[in-house]
Amino acid sequence: MLSVGLVCLGIAWLLPMASVSYGFVVCGGIFLCLAGWGHLTTYLANRTDVQLQETAKRLVASDIGAGFVTNGAGRVLFANSSATDEFGETQGRDLAQVFGIMLANPASVLSQILSQAVQTGTQTEDIVTRGGHFRLRVLIISDDCQLWSLDDLSQGMRQENKRNYQDFPMLTASHDGRVLRMNDGFRTLVGTTPNRLEDIFETLPLRSGHMQTLQGLHRPQDIMVAVIEGRDDTCDIYVLPGAAAPQLPPQLGAGWDAIEELPVPLLKIARDGELLASNREARQLLNIHEVAGGQLSDVFDEPGRPINNWLAEALSGQSENVSQFLHGRGVKQNTFVQVTLNTAGDANDPHLIAVLNDVTELRSLEAQFVQSQKMQAIGQLAGGVAHDFNNLLTAISGHCELLLCNHDEHDQDYGDLIQIHQNTNRAASLVGQLLAFSRKQNLQPETVDLRDTLSDLTHLLNRLVGEKVTLTLDHDNQLAQIKADKRQLEQVLMNLVVNARDAMPGGGEIRVITKNTNLKSALHRDRATVPAGDYVLVKVIDEGHGIPQDKLGKIFEPFFTTKKTGEGTGLGLSTAYGIVKQTGGYIFVDTEVGGGTTFSLFFPRHLAEDVKAPITQIVPEKRLKTSADGVVLLVEDEAPVRAFATRALRLRGYTVLEADCAEAALEMLSNDDLHVDIFVTDVIMPGLDGPTWVRQALEHRPKTKVVFVSGYPEDAFDDGQPEVMGAAFLPKPFSLKDLTDTVQDQLQAPPELASA
Repeated sequence: MLSVGLVCLGIAWLLPMASVSYGFVVCGGIFLCLAGWGHLTTYLANRTDVQLQETAKRLVASDIGAGFVTNGAGRVLFANSSATDEFGETQGRDLAQVFGIMLANPASVLSQILSQAVQTGTQTEDIVTRGGHFRLRVLIISDDCQLWSLDDLSQGMRQENKRNYQDFPMLTASHDGRVLRMNDGFRTLVGTTPNRLEDIFETLPLRSGHMQTLQGLHRPQDIMVAVIEGRDDTCDIYVLPGAAAPQLPPQLGAGWDAIEELPVPLLKIARDGELLASNREARQLLNIHEVAGGQLSDVFDEPGRPINNWLAEALSGQSENVSQFLHGRGVKQNTFVQVTLNTAGDANDPHLIAVLNDVTELRSLEAQFVQSQKMQAIGQLAGGVAHDFNNLLTAISGHCELLLCNHDEHDQDYGDLIQIHQNTNRAASLVGQLLAFSRKQNLQPETVDLRDTLSDLTHLLNRLVGEKVTLTLDHDNQLAQIKADKRQLEQVLMNLVVNARDAMPGGGEIRVITKNTNLKSALHRDRATVPAGDYVLVKVIDEGHGIPQDKLGKIFEPFFTTKKTGEGTGLGLSTAYGIVKQTGGYIFVDTEVGGGTTFSLFFPRHLAEDVKAPITQIVPEKRLKTSADGVVLLVEDEAPVRAFATRALRLRGYTVLEADCAEAALEMLSNDDLHVDIFVTDVIMPGLDGPTWVRQALEHRPKTKVVFVSGYPEDAFDDGQPEVMGAAFLPKPFSLKDLTDTVQDQLQAPPELASA
């Protein structure tokens, strides 16, 4: 505005006409006045801000706690003496940067406090960190002036402790090895203020409870260190008292009490295992009040050998920094602690200093990983065994059917053949349970309403539970649908109900409850995470004897059973587990010894998609044939299966060409004069697998029909290559009728309708 006003006055001076010149003079004057008023307002506002900032500085200067004055951008304009003592020189730095040594995410914390202070002009926040309990207050004086104060609420409580170890050698370092600060005790050892850890220690990284060589003030010396990891990517490194730290500050001569408040769990142990002393952190970790007169064996289990032998080995120096992972006893029986022993004292009073590290969470994760690996290995074994058994069962049941074709019910061998056939089917069912556990069985998912499924099962379930047990069904009237294999789902429900019946030999009630449930957030339980969303929940509740804790972790493992020999295979729950997981659901168990057991199954809710009704086509009814014609190329590496399949197809009237591998099949097809109507091939074979050789063959014979046969599920041979369109899938073990019907259906179906 000042420039515009001056331009108007210049124009008025140059114009000859008085009236026009007068107008420009008036305009220029107005703009000059506005510019002056703006500058005056800005000057007064700045002066007000300066005065407010000076007032804030005077208020902060006399504060006992750490006080800061910042501008609107959070930059420190002033810090009182307490703040300078605590944080060093801070003027000109961002307050978030200053608080970085005590807060993991200072910018977020300060922003949150400021946003809450907008309404009232002030806000107070209690902050608990690894360093103590603090109270942070902010007073918004103006848009460009904020007053911050930080009170250490735990300072009074620590005053007595500081007298004991305020000069205890300690430094704080960043995750990349930069030395952030060190106390007077550590400066006494090194004499200077090094910038990095490698300037202080000969070997890195540092290991808590182990001896390290320190570049001392006069000469290198061996010291024992304790490393405490922080949440803000920093760590505190303490020098612990030991036999090899002669130049520690004189305050440590006061005895064990000097490290009472050190945030490192420490025990003083005699050669015979007697606990001589402990600090507060150790007693809190072990949940004990006093250790004097006690034994190390009172708080820890033996490390696979007598504890005294382990202690003697450490005292004799046979192994430096002897460490063991020990299991707690008594009230801390679920605790795992890494115990690192170091020699201390002199020849007249040799003893050990034990540095403790709580590794319970680590051991828990390790146990979970081992359990996961074990279950995966069992699943792989079950799947592999099941595949081989399927080949054997296909051959046995197939040749049995061939014999039955030549014997009627009056034949003396007919009963024996029926027994073989029935037991083969039982074996096939057992193999199916193994595949269910390994989640490799063939599923045929469909939209299922559990109310209808349980209604259909009611009669059978009532017969299974017997007269002593009452079965009660409780359904949600608005129960949602799920996507599952109905036959497999029925097996899950029957297995759970039978187990509930067996848990109540004296009778009782079994309740099956179904309802809709919505998880607002993810459910973390039993090493599993159930994502948030809509689910159908099924509960099977009994009043039985419950499951002991020592067996609870094994109930889903195959062949694990608490029943007597002959009463169960141990595959019921493992089968249920595999089917539920393969369906995309989750299964959990709640139990109380003597109070019953509840199995909870979560199935994702299935939302029916809007599908346009297909145009009805008149498809001619398939003509059943007792004899057939056509050329079948059968590729199967298992000779017994190949022999049965060949005879079965020839009995129906087909011409069968045999090949024991994919390479032999391709060599046969290299003869262009050879006519083949359909390929029937195993999927998993040595050399080229089924889908690979079929794709090559179809390049020259595109109209040939295909049937894949395998003991693995249909999706197990997904090799990432394009799907063989129109191919049918026949799972092993298959019967004579299954094989011939599948081949007939494929040959009779038009190319556009041939499918799996």
